[in-house]
Amino acid sequence: MRTFESTLRALLIGGLLAAAPAHALDGSKTDASVGPPPMSPMEAFRSGANWLKAGETVKAVNSLEYAAEKGHALAQWKLGRMYAEGDGVAQNDLKAFEYFRRIADSHADDNPDTPQARFVANAFVALGHYYLDGIPQTDVKRDPQRAREMFAYAASYFRDPDAQYFLARLYLNGNGAPRDARQAARWLGLSAQKGQCEAQAMLGAMLFEGDHVPRQAARGLMWLALAKDNARSDQAWITKLYDSAMQQANEDERALAAVYLRQWLETRRE
Repeated sequence: MRTFESTLRALLIGGLLAAAPAHALDGSKTDASVGPPPMSPMEAFRSGANWLKAGETVKAVNSLEYAAEKGHALAQWKLGRMYAEGDGVAQNDLKAFEYFRRIADSHADDNPDTPQARFVANAFVALGHYYLDGIPQTDVKRDPQRAREMFAYAASYFRDPDAQYFLARLYLNGNGAPRDARQAARWLGLSAQKGQCEAQAMLGAMLFEGDHVPRQAARGLMWLALAKDNARSDQAWITKLYDSAMQQANEDERALAAVYLRQWLETRRE
C-alpha cells in the first residue's frame, strides 16, 4: 500500500482541490470569494452527519463530498457505504469502490490501535469483496488474488475480525489462495476470539465434525453456542448448525462444552 502511485494521486488531488468550490454550513456550494469562510473538513463531516440525522440527504452528501475531497477518511467511508448500499443515494458500486480505494491508498499505514483504524480496515474488506466478484461494465474485474491481498492486509495489519473471517473462507475454498484448511482454521480462530459470529460458527462446525482439524466436539459446541447467541436474525444457518450439533452430541460433550463456555465468558469479564 506504500506506493509512489498513491503519493502521486494525493498530490494531484491536492492540486485539484485548490480550485474546488467551498461549502456553506447549509450543505450548499458557495463562491469562496464571497460570504463566510469555507468549513474545515471536520466541520463539513459533522455538518453532513447532522444533515443525515435530519433526513436532508442532498445537503448531507454535499457536505460529505466536500470533506471527502479534502481527504477526510470518515467522510469517504460514509459515502462509500452509502453508494454501496444505495442508502439515500442511487446505488453505485464504482463510486463506492473509488471512495474505499482512496481510504486504502491514503491510510494503509495508520496506527491500527486508533478508533479510525476500524473504518480503514472496513474499506479494505469492501475492496476485497469488489475484487472477488468484479463490478460489471467497469474496469474493476474479478481478481480473487487481489481480493486475498485486501483481506490479508486488513486481517494482519489491522487485525480486523471480518477480514480474518473472509480470508479464512478463501483458504477453505481455495479461491485466490491455495486450499489450506489449517490456515483457514487459524484465521477463523483469531476472528472468533474477537466475537465474529460467522467465524465462531464455522470454527465450531469444523471442530465438532473434525473437518480438516482434530475433532474437539465440546470445544466446537462452545463456539457454536457463542455464535448462536451473537447471530443476527438473518443468519439462520448458524442456528441450524448449533441445533444439529446439539442433537448429535452426547451428554459428556454437552457438559464439557458448558464448562468451556463458562470459562470463556469469565475471561471476558476480567
